[in-house]
Amino acid sequence: MDSEKFDLPVGYQQRPILRQRGTERQMTTDKVAEETPVALVFNGISHAVMMATPLDLEELAIGFALTEGIVQSKSEIYDIAVHPFPASAEVELTIAQSAFIKLKERRRSLSGRTGCGVCGIESLALLDLEPEPMQITALPELLSPVIARAVNELSQNQFLMSETGGVHAAAWCDFDGTVLKVFEDVGRHNGLDKLIGHLVMKQQDLRAGFVFMSSRASYELVRKTARLGIPMLATISAPTCLAIDIANKAGLKLVSFCRQNGFVEYTNFSTPRL
Repeated sequence: MDSEKFDLPVGYQQRPILRQRGTERQMTTDKVAEETPVALVFNGISHAVMMATPLDLEELAIGFALTEGIVQSKSEIYDIAVHPFPASAEVELTIAQSAFIKLKERRRSLSGRTGCGVCGIESLALLDLEPEPMQITALPELLSPVIARAVNELSQNQFLMSETGGVHAAAWCDFDGTVLKVFEDVGRHNGLDKLIGHLVMKQQDLRAGFVFMSSRASYELVRKTARLGIPMLATISAPTCLAIDIANKAGLKLVSFCRQNGFVEYTNFSTPRL
């Protein structure tokens, strides 16, 4: 799989600003996260346009194809090419004909806004809110030190966030809580797709760890995680009711409000003895 040669973006741009602190005003510059239209084209037909940070676009496309159920495995992706433009980008994927036929039948267009997982869907029937039950995976009995370590290490691995203050992070952690890989994006679901795309490209065992997100737990994050059989999703902020419902149906462990001194379990928990 090849990408065109181009100067790699860093995910942010320098912009002039006027900073006010109390009564002091200062003209200076600030680093601002990039938000770029990225078109995903399958077998020559544009399927989705999303607003994303223009980094790791091959991983984004592969992850999206898998987490949206367009392909069932990476083997159904035959080729991929990234085409960067001055103010946008296009990723062309060649996929198996059987997968492409199913894609056309779904008639789904995801021309959406940052952070939106359903913009452009043509009917409620296409929401796909009924996940298949996941394979049961043993998780650590004591989650407190696992979550505490992940929380501590995530902040140390958020380069774009430290520079701009304006992106989400998706991290892959082992069952000790060690952060092994982090992808950042202005869209939380884009960050997750990039992470999953990377893990699949590296042939990582997706049942050997968990995803930790710097965002809330929205339904599309749970649905994407469950579709790949990842046993646990942990998030910094709150879940939605729909996210909890889908996690319960799939058998996914959902943990939110993660801090170094605690967390909240929403699914697959044992009632403590009083």
